Amino acid sequence: MRLSWHTVNMNRSLIVLRQVGATLLLGLNSVIHIAPLLVIALIKLLIPIRTVRQLCHRLLMGLATSWVGVNAWMMDHLTITQVTVEGEDLLDDPALIDGRFLLMVNHQSWVDIPVLQKVFNRKLPMLRFFLKKELIWVPILGLAWWALEFPFMKRYSRAQIVKNPKLAGKDLETTKKACEKFKEIPVTIVNFVEGTRFSEQKREAQASPFLHLLKPKAGGIAFVLEAMGDQIDRLINVTITYPQGRGELMDLFANRIREVHVKLEWLALPSSLLAGDYENDPSHRQAFQEWLNGVWQEKDGWMQASQALSA
Repeated sequence: MRLSWHTVNMNRSLIVLRQVGATLLLGLNSVIHIAPLLVIALIKLLIPIRTVRQLCHRLLMGLATSWVGVNAWMMDHLTITQVTVEGEDLLDDPALIDGRFLLMVNHQSWVDIPVLQKVFNRKLPMLRFFLKKELIWVPILGLAWWALEFPFMKRYSRAQIVKNPKLAGKDLETTKKACEKFKEIPVTIVNFVEGTRFSEQKREAQASPFLHLLKPKAGGIAFVLEAMGDQIDRLINVTITYPQGRGELMDLFANRIREVHVKLEWLALPSSLLAGDYENDPSHRQAFQEWLNGVWQEKDGWMQASQALSA
């Protein structure tokens, strides 16, 4: 049955209203939480007394948890998106909130980030992402990320390194410096292993051997493990898929994203891979990449099965 012109335009208007309303609510939630967050961060910066800094850290984490909690509430009550989590019982131990974890995940959409925050909020320490240095200039959010000690990195392409060999090793150096502060606080370091969001065009350009994934980049994980060593308590593997189609944040607000499936599992990294020089030892690098490709193969199979079940 064909919809009338009037009905179609009414539906479009409702979608726009939902998108505008949700955007305003997100903005309001951010302003309410970020204003006191920046004040506390400034106090922490200016008063280098251990007890003051510890108190400020707890207040900052409380604000961040509340901020994420409100966003998660909005996803639950203002959208029809159903988030299904396989392996959620792995997060039942309340002691996890005080640990240090490396979380490796595929990247499908910007919606991945609020989904991850919703799944892990109050279960694991606050998620921290390695961000491009330029993102510190994003209005409001850039200052919030700085206050919450998100690591900012300047990334160098292979072409830049070939042109200026002195840049080789800068990624590892920056990662180690960023991870130093994480040795003293509970943290969940998130690594989007593919380095960019998935698309069919990117998959074809890479000649990726996977149906639903881009090729994994092992360097980021290897560098964090080298930087933090035995400070990392556990490695958690997260797989995200959108069985009825991916979308971005505006699609989420427009109720175009029906389902998100998430799988959680603890991974045991082979002991032979815990010690080694990823950057300078070709055999260690190859072994690490082979291990990660095996993980990615299993991830791709699960995504295929999950999408088939929802078809």
